[in-house]
Amino acid sequence: MELDLYGPDDKFYCKLDQDDALLGSYPVDDGCRIHVIDHSGARLGEYEDMSKVEKYEISQEAYEQRQNSIRSFLKRNKLGRFNEEERAQQEAENSQRLIEEEAQASTIPVGSRCEVRAAGQPPRRGTVMYVGLTDFKPGHWIGVRYDEPLGKNDGSVNGKRYFECQAKYGAFVKPSVVTVGDFPEEDYGLDEM
Repeated sequence: MELDLYGPDDKFYCKLDQDDALLGSYPVDDGCRIHVIDHSGARLGEYEDMSKVEKYEISQEAYEQRQNSIRSFLKRNKLGRFNEEERAQQEAENSQRLIEEEAQASTIPVGSRCEVRAAGQPPRRGTVMYVGLTDFKPGHWIGVRYDEPLGKNDGSVNGKRYFECQAKYGAFVKPSVVTVGDFPEEDYGLDEM
């Protein structure tokens, strides 16, 4: 590499070519720039594409035989997916949550007006357009068409359509944050202007 020092007026000052010299030993001042010329032959972005990097891979059988791996540590200490009691408890909690969500979702009819009160967000009003299971995440979900463009989608997620609405008017929320009732569209008096 070559290092060239240029002044604030973009005039060449000198080469920074003494390997044992400190930067302060050169006439570097505010507004100066150091121009780097790379002679290594490396191209910009050459090392950013990780698909070109050769990787070490080990078969599952060989990894299973190792005693100094994360998997063997987890098995020895019965942690994570290797803790049968914890897994059984999590599965029981998940099935209980699904039952509760299904019960909540069954009380929310499609076509009814609703208000969504998600944590950390102001209340949003809209119409229930979809109730049920989805492909994008487990559990029961409520598809809502908001009265204003406060949503994240147009009633479709990952290419699958669940209901129709304009872009940014649709959202999927959990049944616990949806309240069904007489929630008319809010009139902000914008028509009078």
